[in-house]
Amino acid sequence: MLTIKVLGPGCRNCETLARKTADALEAVAAENPAVEGATIEKVTDHNKYIDYGLMFTPGLVINDKLVSSGRVPAVSEIKNWIAESLT
Repeated sequence: MLTIKVLGPGCRNCETLARKTADALEAVAAENPAVEGATIEKVTDHNKYIDYGLMFTPGLVINDKLVSSGRVPAVSEIKNWIAESLT
């Protein structure tokens, strides 16, 4: 099962990243039924950031791998990361 985590305190960039991630997940799910049941979890506990090596928020973790930190990537980038995690 695909697990996605948005790491951050809940700032505007964190919310934007969560929204873009949901959009990317929806787009990938339309093309790939293997994504069904995927979840997006918001992690606001600063102590958990260290577990992923996050230095700057927001952070994006897919299947326990930090794929982005300190910026809000484009939906197309997030779609690519999700698709890569399925292979």
